[in-house]
Amino acid sequence: MSAQGKRLHKMNTKNRPNSIRFRLAISAEDYLAYYQGSAQDVVARSEDNKTIRFPASAIRKFVTHDGINGEFEITFDENNKLIAIQSIDQ
Repeated sequence: MSAQGKRLHKMNTKNRPNSIRFRLAISAEDYLAYYQGSAQDVVARSEDNKTIRFPASAIRKFVTHDGINGEFEITFDENNKLIAIQSIDQ
């Protein structure tokens, strides 16, 4: 591969979104604090022990009568701006 090809490869990987997997277990009662606005952010620990913080509104679509339980993947850009959160439960 030429030097120019290597540079292009590096440029492409730098702009790829990053993702982190994590588990959530938030009861319906606890999520009510987020819903009512007394809590703005969710703080979770990833599978590789990183602390992540994101807006509670980003997981609203996953709330059930039991709360939020499951494994998720958060995707963010190179500036750590949230792109998406998706459920990855089987």
